[in-house]
Amino acid sequence: MMRSGTIGILLFLFFSCTNKNASNEIAPGSSFGEINTVSIVVDDYLWNGEIGDTLRKKWAAPVDGLPQEEPLFTLNQYPTKVFEGMVKKNRNIIVVKKGTKESFIHKKNHFASPQQLFYITASSNEALVKLLEQKSAEIIKAIKESEIIENQKRILKTPVSDQLIQEKFQVKMALRSNYKYELVSKKFLWIRRELATGYNSLLLYEVPISQIEKNNTIVNNILHIRDSIGKKFIHGSVGKTWMISEKAYSPYFLQTKIDQKQAFETKGTWQLKNDFMSGPFINYAIKDTKNNRYLILDGFTYNPSKSKRDLVFELEAMMKSVVFLP
Repeated sequence: MMRSGTIGILLFLFFSCTNKNASNEIAPGSSFGEINTVSIVVDDYLWNGEIGDTLRKKWAAPVDGLPQEEPLFTLNQYPTKVFEGMVKKNRNIIVVKKGTKESFIHKKNHFASPQQLFYITASSNEALVKLLEQKSAEIIKAIKESEIIENQKRILKTPVSDQLIQEKFQVKMALRSNYKYELVSKKFLWIRRELATGYNSLLLYEVPISQIEKNNTIVNNILHIRDSIGKKFIHGSVGKTWMISEKAYSPYFLQTKIDQKQAFETKGTWQLKNDFMSGPFINYAIKDTKNNRYLILDGFTYNPSKSKRDLVFELEAMMKSVVFLP
C-alpha cells in the first residue's frame, strides 16, 4: 500500500514540465507496459524454486480491500539471457541473479523513461531470499508511486474538465476521459464512467472537521458519513435500496498525505442495502484546516465477475491528483 505526500505537487508540475531521468538527461526512448505490470528477469531454475516463490509472495500478494483475490502486480518472467531489446524498455523491472557478493541497486530511467529498475544479487538462494524480503517494501513503494504518476500522466492526455470541481470545492483534479457528471448538487458531485459490465464512480463532498474527529473514532465516523451520503444520493433501481459500507469485514485504514495535507485512507467493500450489488471502495478524507473541513473523495467500483484492481487504482490515481487552489 502506498503512502504518498508528494503526488499532488507532481501532478501540478505535469501541466508545465517534462519528466527527466535521475542524471537530468533525457532517457533514450519511452518505456512501455500495462499499469501495475512488473517484469521479473530471473533464470528459470530460480523462478521455479524458492526464489520465485518469494517473488510471487511479495509482488503478487492479494490487494487490500478487494472482494476477490487479485495480485498486487501482474508479473512477467524472463530468463536473464533474453534481457535485451524491448524487455529493457519495460517500465518496471526487477533483475534477480546469483553473484559473488551481495548487492542491491536501484536505477531510474536507465534504459527508457519513465522506468524503475532494480538489481538484486547474492551468492546463495538463502541470501537472495533474505535480500528480497528486506527490500520488498522499498521496491513496492517505489513502483506504486511511479505507477500512480504514470496513470495520472495518461489521464491528463485526454482529460475531462474539472471546472465544476474547482468551483464547488476549490481544488484541481485529473479526470480520465469517459467520466461524466452523473449528479450535481450544491456541495456534492457524483462522477461516473460506464463500463461494458458495470461502472466506476467518484463522489466528492465535504464535512466540518469536527464530524470526522469527534470521539476519537475516525474510521467509524468516516464510514458513518459515507453511509449517510449513500442513503441520500446513491440508490438502486428498485425502491428502498441504497449504498452502505459492508460491516462483515473491518476496512483497511491508514494515514497518508495528499497535496501535503493530512489524509485518511479507508478501503473496503460496499453493497446495496436490500439488494445484491456490491464491490470495492476507496475513500480519502483530506484535512483542510484553512477552510475548517475535510474534503471527502469516495471512489467505488461495480464490475461483477471481472477484475477490479486496475479500476480501483484508476480512482486512486485521480483522487491523489488533487491540488488545493490558493
